[in-house]
Parts: sequence; C-alpha cells; structure tokens
Amino acid sequence: MDRQISLKEQRLATLRKAAPYIIGAAVVIVGVVIAMTSISPSVNISDLRFSEVQTGNLTVAIPATGRVVPLSEQILTSPVSSRIVKVYRQPGDSVTAGEPLIELDLESVRTEYEKMLNDQQIKRESLRQLELNSSTGLNELELQIQVKEMELKQLAIEVDNERRLDSLGSGTGDRVRQAESARLTASLELNHMRQRLANERLRTEAAHRIETLGVESFDKDIRLMERTLTEGRIPAPYSGILTYINTEIGRNVSAGEKLAVVADLTRYRIEGEIAELSASRINAGSDVSIRIGSTELEGTLTNINPQAQGGSISIVVMPSNPSDPHLRSGRRVDLDINEGFKDGALMMANGVYYKGAGEYELFVLEDDNSLKKRKVRLGDSNRRMVEVLSGLAPGDKIVVSDMSNYDDRNTLTIREN
Repeated sequence: MDRQISLKEQRLATLRKAAPYIIGAAVVIVGVVIAMTSISPSVNISDLRFSEVQTGNLTVAIPATGRVVPLSEQILTSPVSSRIVKVYRQPGDSVTAGEPLIELDLESVRTEYEKMLNDQQIKRESLRQLELNSSTGLNELELQIQVKEMELKQLAIEVDNERRLDSLGSGTGDRVRQAESARLTASLELNHMRQRLANERLRTEAAHRIETLGVESFDKDIRLMERTLTEGRIPAPYSGILTYINTEIGRNVSAGEKLAVVADLTRYRIEGEIAELSASRINAGSDVSIRIGSTELEGTLTNINPQAQGGSISIVVMPSNPSDPHLRSGRRVDLDINEGFKDGALMMANGVYYKGAGEYELFVLEDDNSLKKRKVRLGDSNRRMVEVLSGLAPGDKIVVSDMSNYDDRNTLTIREN
C-alpha cells in the first residue's frame, strides 16, 4: 500500500530539481557584474582638450577683472540753495569748456551781492578815514617833538650862559640851578613825547591791519558771491560728454546737491577687483596685461584700496595709452597683474580644472586609447599657463577640459565618434 508523501518532503524534492537552475543563474549574474566592473567607461576624443607638458619661461600673473571708466569725470553741484529755472543741455550731449548747462534762480543772491557792494564801499571809506586820522595825529605829535627839541636846545644854551656868568662873578648859583632844572624838565618831556609817538605808531599800524583784514575778507566774500553768480548757470569745467544732468525745471535744489556730471571720453582708466587673498602679492607700479576680447593692451597698477569689501580689493589700472580706441566706457576687461618671472619652469595649459596652487588628480594620456588618473602638484600660473611642481614630465599629455563627470573613475577608454 502506497504511503502519503508529506508537504515538507514535496518541497524538498522541488528544491532539488530547481537547484541547478538557480546556481546557473547566479553564476551568470556574477559574471556579468565582474565583466561590467572590469570594463572601463569610454569618452569621446572630440570632447577632450589636451595640453602637453613643456619647459619654458613662465610669467606669474594674478587674474582680476575690471571695467573701463573715464579718466576724468567731474560732478557739478549747486553753489547755493536755489531752484532750477532752465536746462540748456541733455544727457549724452557733447559740451565745451565754460558752456552753460543749467540756470538757477539767483535773484536773492544777486540782491545780497548788490548789498555787499555797498557795504564794501563803506568799509573802504572807513579805512581811508582811519588812515587820514592816523596820519593827522602822527603829524601833530611829530611837530610837537620838533618844537620841544628846539626848546631843549635853547635851554641848553641858557645853562651854558648862566655858568659862564657865574664863573665871572656876574651870576648866581641859584640861576644856574634853575636853568639846569628847566633843561632837565624839557628833556624828560621830549622823551615822553617820543615814546608817545612810537606807541601811537604801533597802535595806528595795528588798527590799520585790523581794518585792512576786514576789507580783504569782505573782498573775498564778494569774489565768492561773484563766482556764485557766474556759476549760477553751471558751466562745463572742460570739454567732454554730459553723462548726467538734472532736467527737472522748477525743482528746488540745496547747496552741494549734484546737478550734472561731465566726463572726458577721450582718455580712460580701469577700475578693477582682485581677491582679498591675493592682495598681499601685488604692489603699485606692477605691469598689467589688459585683455579686451582678443586684444591685449599694456598698463600699470596705480592704486590699491587697502579696505576689502565682500572678499575683494579695489584696484586702479592706468593703460599705457589711455586713448586707445579699444577702450570704451563701461566695457568689461580681464586683467593679469604680473607678479614675477620663472625661467625654465615646467608648465601646462591653464583650464577649468585649475583653482589655485595645490594637489590635483588629472587624467594623463597613457596610450592611444586610454587615460589614467594621476596625482600632480601645481604651483603659480597666469591666464594661459600653470606651473607643474611634481607628478608630470615633459611630453606628458594632460586632459585640461572639464572631467568632473568622471571623478569616481581612475581609468577611461578613448573612443573616436
């Protein structure tokens, strides 16, 4: 009689039959995985840009950016609080030196000017009156001194006469003493008058200086007022382009408020920025290469702002030819500030891979169809070339295009199309 097979035994029998298929499938999967991991990914050669390591002279330069601005630009402000009554020119117009740009309402200034002219005449008349009075007083004192000097001479003669008479017995000692006393009194009075004259001259000179300074100060105020009236039409300081002008007729403006800007668009300079970390490596007077598209101009670093803003330092570069036709106001330019020169340096082309001196992992051409990642150490640079410190030799060909998609790969296969 047949025995009933248990459920457990049925499962075991099924598993024994399926085991060879399961093992085979696992072997296939493992083989596929091994094959996939052993095959290097490929890259199209047309997507790569190579640079060959070479030996040469390297000009070390620090990159910066800049903007072309007018060499001369003057802001014109209102000389007084007033109101715009007329506008003669518009933004973008060419202007000549002295040409009026804006007319202000200066009626109150003109009235004050006329009053100051009257006051000026009064001050000058007062100065002349002071000079006349002083001259009269000094002349009177000088005349009194001359009279006293004559009187003193006469008294001296009388003293001599009394002494002669006394020696002959015709005079007396009392008369001699009286004559000598009168001469001494006259001498003291003369000295007092002379001192008084000297003091009066000093006082007169001081008073004259004070009055003269007052007149001179008033004259300066009048000249300033005359200048205000002249500049009330806001003349152009020199020939150039009117880059800004307040055209709001009727608007009230305060003293010192900007009314117009005139720029000389025949000569230019460059205002640039450089990373704060590189500021210690540059000095005023350094040579600068100015790149405008495919054109390269020469210049000099003339100013470095010691105060950093947003991690950048402001610099000013003066082109060797400020009137070069490639220079246009507002144009963006690339700057290379020359830091030094290295003779016989090992170098390669600069590219997106370079972020500053340090260690890098770059793909090197191993043979005609494979690339291998290699650790290299790079140093100084300019906009075109980078110094190689270690890890590469002359003749090595390095990929300098963007390879960030292959950061997790050590080898790559090159394919053509």
